[in-house]
Amino acid sequence: MVASASSPAPVTLRPYDPMDQMAVLVLIDADRLPGQPQVTPAMLAEAMRGSAAQEDSWWGEFGPPSVQVAVSAAGGLVGVISCVRRTKDDTGLIQWLHCREDATVAEALIAHALTTLPPRPVEAFQFATALTQGLEALPVRHRPVTRAALEHAGFAGERLWRCMRADLPRPELPRASDIRIVAEPERRAARKLQVRRDDRTVAEAVIGLPLQGIGVLWWIEVSPDARGHGLGRAVLGSALQALSDLGADQVVLYVDDDESPGGERDRTAANALYESAGFIEVDHLWSYTLRRGR
Repeated sequence: MVASASSPAPVTLRPYDPMDQMAVLVLIDADRLPGQPQVTPAMLAEAMRGSAAQEDSWWGEFGPPSVQVAVSAAGGLVGVISCVRRTKDDTGLIQWLHCREDATVAEALIAHALTTLPPRPVEAFQFATALTQGLEALPVRHRPVTRAALEHAGFAGERLWRCMRADLPRPELPRASDIRIVAEPERRAARKLQVRRDDRTVAEAVIGLPLQGIGVLWWIEVSPDARGHGLGRAVLGSALQALSDLGADQVVLYVDDDESPGGERDRTAANALYESAGFIEVDHLWSYTLRRGR
């Protein structure tokens, strides 16, 4: 049991039971971001098996998840955490954690993870699970208490992504006239859009198939020699139109804009393009690592 001065009532942790399903879904939904789907029992079951439609390749490195719930003195379910272990080196991973941003519960869940995972480095919020539409890290503005609990436990954070969303359709955007849509071999639930000229690809985009009306724009790339003529904006318009045609009424994207302007991965132009196309910022996404052991 864990108690603190701010919340004298103890919190008890125990393994997840199928009877906890509805209470866990309510906890997860309390943290849902704009542009993210409402988690269903099927999505929760997939996450507890340790798989995600977009990121299958990650899961071969990990053992089965261990899911624990936190129960208050009154018997209410107040938190949940899922942890796994990387089999090749015993690195631990906190996959997901939900606690209605209660500091006592967040600290109890993290303390449990550090106690039960091997005495090796522990990572937190490193990649997407089946609970989200591509959300790979912790949205720190929406989850300030969880962020503070991680840092209090010694985790160091790294800013990875800018999360943005827009409503669909976007009829004001131009379209690429010579675009084609093909399968995307690296992601099951995705499609690739290509613009080919002179027998080579000069621009492409990858979109994630809609879930509950929410599509994903994974990325856009335009060859350096084809830039400066509006092709990127036209490919963006075509990608959003393709998502609309697939049934999406909104779209999210993740920009890896953690590098300063002028760097190799400077995303100033990408951010400007998305903002001019109607995307608004939802949050910044951070991952965390605690260095311990050899």
